[in-house]
Amino acid sequence: MPKRRHRGQERRIALERIGILFELAEREAIQRHADRARRYVDLARRIGMRYNVRMPAAFKRRFCKSCHAYLVPSLNSRVRVGRGHLVITCTACGAVQR
Repeated sequence: MPKRRHRGQERRIALERIGILFELAEREAIQRHADRARRYVDLARRIGMRYNVRMPAAFKRRFCKSCHAYLVPSLNSRVRVGRGHLVITCTACGAVQR
């Protein structure tokens, strides 16, 4: 008989792992290892999808939705405030988030 899965515990662990991966992605992006940072963001997204966990709000604006690059202002993204909304432009692919 297979073991019973504890969904709440799985989701808590998944959130912890997502947090760790985003810390690693930030560290690598600052050291200009964009490919490694992109890989960590991709792994975090996959964990979120697999365990049906929403991406925490603190992490949602930290990566590009189209190329999955970890965004560091002035390093690989441009941040502008215009007409009451924030505009973040990824310099890797040119995608715009508002």
